[in-house]
Amino acid sequence: MRLAPLPADQWDDSAHRALSAMRDPDTNNALSTLAHHPALAKAFLRFNVHLLTSSTLPPRIRELAILRVAHRRGSAYEWSHHVAMAKAEGVTDDEIAAVQQGRPADEFDRVVIAGVDELEEKSQLSDQTWAALGVRLDDRQRMDFVFTVGCYALLAMAFNTFGVQLENAEH
Repeated sequence: MRLAPLPADQWDDSAHRALSAMRDPDTNNALSTLAHHPALAKAFLRFNVHLLTSSTLPPRIRELAILRVAHRRGSAYEWSHHVAMAKAEGVTDDEIAAVQQGRPADEFDRVVIAGVDELEEKSQLSDQTWAALGVRLDDRQRMDFVFTVGCYALLAMAFNTFGVQLENAEH
């Protein structure tokens, strides 16, 4: 761990304000780590909360995309938290395993996984994948898809670099 979560009793007023909209920030290692930089936390979380609560992307598709990013980036923290969120959106254990393997049974889920893989590898979607996503997603949803993949790639990078650990893995 390079950057330990900052205990809530050490947060200044700006950290409290930056994290006040989040649920249980003092028991969440990612949020407690962001408390080291309140201005960054406030700016980033506004964007991240949009993707989680106001995005036009269907929640199930969002969670499949985030899980694929977490798997590809080796982000155990992101993976753990979003497995639970995916299950809450009706994603099954078999579908979660298929995300890891890159071989979902559902045709559209395969397009979603291919889209994440293309964005991760090439920083863009091919015309073919853009069109395939357009079978079920409109332009705003496809925009939210790209920004979701990018946001969670950034989070995985940050969590992996800072060494953010699962809450139940602490000693």
